[in-house]
Amino acid sequence: MKVSEIRKKYIDYFVKNSHAHIPSSSIIPENDPTTLFTGSGMQPLIPYLLGQEHPKGFRLVDSQKCFRAEDIDEVGDNRHTTFFEMLGNWSLGDYFKKEQLPWVFKFLTQEIGLDPNKIYVTCFIGDDEADVPRDNESTDIWVRLFEERGIDAKVVEIGSEQSGYDIGMDDGRIFYYDASKNWWSRSGIPQKMPVGEIGGPDSEIFYDFGLEHDESYGKHCHPNCDCGRFMEIGNSVFIEYIKNESGNFEKLKQRNVDFGGGLERIAAAQNGSADVFEIDVFANVIEKIEEISSKKYTDETYIEAFRIVADHLRGAVFMLSEGLTPSNKEQGYVLRRLIRRGVFYGQKLTEQKGLLSQLAPLVINSYKDIYVQLKNKEGQILNEINIEEERFNKTLQKGLKKFKKMIADGEIDAKDAFVLFSTYGFPLEMTIELARESGIEVDMEVYKKEFDRHREVSRGQSGGKFKGGLADHSQKTKQLHTVTHIMLAGLRKELGDGVHQAGSNITPERIRFDFTYPEKVNREILDRVEQYVNEVLQNHSSVVCTQMPKEEAREKGVEGSFWEKYPDVVDVYTVGDDVIYSQELCGGPHVGNTDEIEGIFKIVKEKSSGAGVRRIKAIVE
Repeated sequence: MKVSEIRKKYIDYFVKNSHAHIPSSSIIPENDPTTLFTGSGMQPLIPYLLGQEHPKGFRLVDSQKCFRAEDIDEVGDNRHTTFFEMLGNWSLGDYFKKEQLPWVFKFLTQEIGLDPNKIYVTCFIGDDEADVPRDNESTDIWVRLFEERGIDAKVVEIGSEQSGYDIGMDDGRIFYYDASKNWWSRSGIPQKMPVGEIGGPDSEIFYDFGLEHDESYGKHCHPNCDCGRFMEIGNSVFIEYIKNESGNFEKLKQRNVDFGGGLERIAAAQNGSADVFEIDVFANVIEKIEEISSKKYTDETYIEAFRIVADHLRGAVFMLSEGLTPSNKEQGYVLRRLIRRGVFYGQKLTEQKGLLSQLAPLVINSYKDIYVQLKNKEGQILNEINIEEERFNKTLQKGLKKFKKMIADGEIDAKDAFVLFSTYGFPLEMTIELARESGIEVDMEVYKKEFDRHREVSRGQSGGKFKGGLADHSQKTKQLHTVTHIMLAGLRKELGDGVHQAGSNITPERIRFDFTYPEKVNREILDRVEQYVNEVLQNHSSVVCTQMPKEEAREKGVEGSFWEKYPDVVDVYTVGDDVIYSQELCGGPHVGNTDEIEGIFKIVKEKSSGAGVRRIKAIVE
């Protein structure tokens, strides 16, 4: 079954069960300065999990584009990818465990035909220290679901991952694990959760590919073993707790369900192959590499290089489609690293230049029907990849010359390796490989220390950097976020339609807001903007979110910046009832009415923030 078929079946299945289909958000997160990329399906929905009403209702389904930069170095095995899609269904205070677990089990076994005999599940064993009980309800539901399919569902208590290697399967079907494996919150296990954080137990679903256990991972195999036999394909999270001021957990008024299913991993299970790179969205790229290089994917000598090229290319294509370009900082740096690692590993397969540029159209064709921006920006995507490939090939030549000088004395230390990386963009993998060919080992511990030192210096140098987004999703921050929309509308009213947002940083204490304007704004105008905002606040205006096609929003004159980041269907927040005070593209969260905003709006400071950009600091007190 193709990835596109599974995605459609999943969405259609939950739509039949009264879920509203919502589009994928950008992989570049909005209003979240804590992370460079959208790394999970729940990330764009955090405001709604915290209680904000979603315009599409209480039952949602989607396939969310995700990217995890921390997995770059893991790519090369049979399961890790940097870019992936996360199938998700959501209950925002509606259904709970007794509906969720049967639905997802039926989808996997009946809709796409996975063998229930190869499915194993895990549940939360409880946490005495946090006074959170074990999840017996989920276990009981799973026992019934398996028994209905004629499968004996023995329950085994494991606890920690390490205990799993000691205990093994013990003929089990359902396994209890501790909070390190079967508890979800944004900050980890219950003890690490701050006051006000939400979380809850989860129930993971694993598929058994029947591979022989590799004892180098541990004596016995178990569902959370990394030997390759089992692969997690889905996880139902039951968000029902909040940490209170006394450090204890209490039940939320709104209990949520957050299911995340790795689309590529589910496709691999449906294919009956433990190798995610054998699914259709990778297979066409791999076949083309085989044709160009005359190498075979099945050759163990080259399989890692095939996987890295295919993965990194796909991730780069999606980043480029959302307006990113290669650079030396933040998301642009990750994009540059993806392309350059792709080029480096591509050279292990073929000496032919421009390999990624030749392969990129295959990625675009695999996804163009569901993510139309890939096709719309195909020329731009191919051009950026071609430019970066050429630039890196020149860098490699300089790096090779420097490398040869460094090993002239028969050695290369970790600091030299880091200079090659930081100054010449020379991949560490290439330095290590070339050094080994010369009989030299690079001390990785020293390299890591050098890298960490460099990172700390970089952080110090960027300490005053303008960090984007919302500091948190507290009520006060939501209030100031809504005020920011009204303030921008006031600035555009006073200064003209050429004014647009250029960046923002909002905390519970203040607003920092960058906007496009070529000169200093005098105090008289700022006073009028203040007056405009305060009048809107006093009018008790509704704040309503509606969804519409992006192009329709453009045509209606909806205000927005960074349009390329947004999906084809967008959220438009409107402030006002009979009179519209602000109408702007945004990902939320906001208050529901301006009467929730307490205090008087004041612009404290206005100054330059760069060529053609001004910055305002404002408060509500």
